[in-house]
Amino acid sequence: MRMMDLDDLHIFRSVVREGGVTRAASLLNRVPSNVTTRIKQFEERLGVALFRREGRSLTLTEAGRTLLGHAETLLQLADLAERDLRGGGVRGVLRLGSLESAAGARLPPILSAFHTRYPDVTIELQTGTTRAMLHQLGRHEVEAAFVSEPFERGTLSSVPAFDEELVLITAKTAEGSAAEGSAADESAMTRTVVAFPHGCSYRQRLFEWLAAEGRSPERILDMSSYHAIVACVAAGTGAAVVPAEVLDHAVLGTAVARHALPIHLRLNRTHLVWSGEASPALRSLMGLLPRVEEQEVADTSRHCLSTRSTGP
Repeated sequence: MRMMDLDDLHIFRSVVREGGVTRAASLLNRVPSNVTTRIKQFEERLGVALFRREGRSLTLTEAGRTLLGHAETLLQLADLAERDLRGGGVRGVLRLGSLESAAGARLPPILSAFHTRYPDVTIELQTGTTRAMLHQLGRHEVEAAFVSEPFERGTLSSVPAFDEELVLITAKTAEGSAAEGSAADESAMTRTVVAFPHGCSYRQRLFEWLAAEGRSPERILDMSSYHAIVACVAAGTGAAVVPAEVLDHAVLGTAVARHALPIHLRLNRTHLVWSGEASPALRSLMGLLPRVEEQEVADTSRHCLSTRSTGP
């Protein structure tokens, strides 16, 4: 005899996603007591506790985290079966994680095109570091995520999404800018590095490079956004590594000096990663991603035009 059905899984997942019984009940158009009863009955039938109750808050147990992964898969398959039988288009909710750099510079035109083509899909986007996104993916809090190299693939599926050019930025000198590769950026790198907290792949690459050069910064200043990073560097606080595309869109992007990084550090690839079978919505999103080869040609052309426009 089966001890669970799709309704059980839907209620369970709703409580997890909404962060509690009250909000889940509102979403499900049920009274909170009914949701609480259904969860307790579900736990009794399974013979395990799905939540750890601490006052008014609920935290998933290990069994609950295991079930959540299966619940996501089973409910997605049920939705897919209904769509196939009804002959309907792509619909539902697509929960994505992304690096802030991709969310701010690369994704807007893609998400806009996706919304135009698939209006029945709601995209929920969360941003964070590569480590944070992989953690959310592992806990099934997002279906897929845009993350940067280096990262541990494990059993994850992935497709290349974007190639980023990373640049070193420092404060401008009194004359306007520091010369590429000058002593100014060398000394800045050994004083203060401004970066995202641990878990940022760009930060990891930067520190590995410094270690290989036998250098280490005296101070590390953690920031939570590129706007804050660029502002601190412009003010002379330290140096940072950021994607050139982000700097092109930053409010203070012209208030800092750019320096080319070594070729092995300069180019960095962003991947779209997911676990298990990709949903129809996710597959549709993949179809809108630019092929990396096409993007490389476009970036090269843009660089050549920029070089010609600025002159020697």
